[in-house]
Amino acid sequence: MVRPVRADRALLVMEYTITPKEFEQFRALIYQECGISLNDNKQTLLVSRLSKRLRTLELDSFQAYYDLIAGQTDGDEFTLLLDLVSTNKTDFFREPKHFDYLREQILPMLKSTRSIRIWSAASSSGEEPYTTAMTLYDSVPDPERWDFKILASDISTRVLARAEAGVYEEDRVRTLPKEVVERHFLKGVGDRAGMVKVKPHLTQMVRFRRINLMDDTYPINAPLDLIFCRNVMIYFDRPTQAKLATKFYRYLKPGGFLFIGHSESLQRLDQPFTPVAPTIYQKGT
Repeated sequence: MVRPVRADRALLVMEYTITPKEFEQFRALIYQECGISLNDNKQTLLVSRLSKRLRTLELDSFQAYYDLIAGQTDGDEFTLLLDLVSTNKTDFFREPKHFDYLREQILPMLKSTRSIRIWSAASSSGEEPYTTAMTLYDSVPDPERWDFKILASDISTRVLARAEAGVYEEDRVRTLPKEVVERHFLKGVGDRAGMVKVKPHLTQMVRFRRINLMDDTYPINAPLDLIFCRNVMIYFDRPTQAKLATKFYRYLKPGGFLFIGHSESLQRLDQPFTPVAPTIYQKGT
């Protein structure tokens, strides 16, 4: 439903409202396709974040927008919807204790094979997989002799494109030590001034791919040493969280690790992992 609201004497702005039926339709579709659970108090958020899109498309109701996307959930518009209702907030070296654990505990276990396979399962705009690559590269004396492979995935092709480009505003790396920035980023000049770009020795370690965590199986052929899935399960209900944890367990090597977000926990879920540190879990050997 939409009604015009006078913003000033010269301009009419359309103000949208959503009916209970329309909200339930969106909630069911989003849950079915990507596992995100919108409770009743997210109704205002949904209206706020989607109203601008409805104006852009010149649609007169949420029902019209639902009808547009319901039949093409693999299309660009549904991807944009997911971008609008979820949060892609991330930073380089977010939750740094995880990267300390990778450097101090996991890599020493693998020095005999000089090989590690990592999945960043919700890579967003790329800060997490590139931080992982920096940690790997800087933690061993001879990185060129290691086989580092990082799979970075997200359900959103839009954020994956930004991540694969590896270009960021300089402010995004301002909190990093100067020597880290100089070692791993190229500084933009001319019309690229104020930007930085991830250097090739890191980008060659990372492969980007769209993966929906709600799929029954994932396009991963070799068992993994580590899975990052941080600040994602907070969007899921408990049954979905438990199913996801069990699927991650399947793709890890014996003794492999799962890292989740600082506000998340597997403790009350029916899942097979053993906690080894805050928000770090291990598959049995």
